[in-house]
Amino acid sequence: MSTTRPYSPGDRGPEPGGASGTPGGDAPAGGASDGGVAVPTASSGSSGPSGSSGPSGDGGQVRRLSFDGESGVVPLARDFTRQALYAWGWLPAATADQRAAAEDVLLVVSELVTNACLHAEGPDHLAITCDKKVIRVEVTDRGTGQPAPRTPHRAGRPGGHGMFIVQRLCLDWGVVRAPDVAGKTVWAELGAPA
Repeated sequence: MSTTRPYSPGDRGPEPGGASGTPGGDAPAGGASDGGVAVPTASSGSSGPSGSSGPSGDGGQVRRLSFDGESGVVPLARDFTRQALYAWGWLPAATADQRAAAEDVLLVVSELVTNACLHAEGPDHLAITCDKKVIRVEVTDRGTGQPAPRTPHRAGRPGGHGMFIVQRLCLDWGVVRAPDVAGKTVWAELGAPA
């Protein structure tokens, strides 16, 4: 988990499945759930044939994308995320800090979707939730593995940097698993630029 956090985890309420060590909070931020796994829901404002958007339960906005039958999922996920960032006013960026924050979100989406492709038979869904302080990215897959940064991290070695990058860029990240449901949801939260 991230060691850099500008606020206490309790400020946003309990994490899904008690990931922060506090009980409660069964649903992932930003949408409906199926035993703790993010599930796309139909809502107004469709953003494409396999994507949807709408308000989340906490006053933020949520966008969901299903990868069923799709190829080229990493660029698809980046394009989908870029469209969401434009809709939420993160892009076009007015300052270098805002531009860097938007690029960080796009990089984290790329890394999480790539990990699902390499280690979990591909992603099922992408959910992105935005409130005034945080963007939360959730990638759901059917894999059984547990993502973790490679230790020790060796910058010169090819491959194996994805979760290290996620850990460094995000306020926090984690994995939600549901009992009796195959797969997992890997989530990451990034702070909004000042």
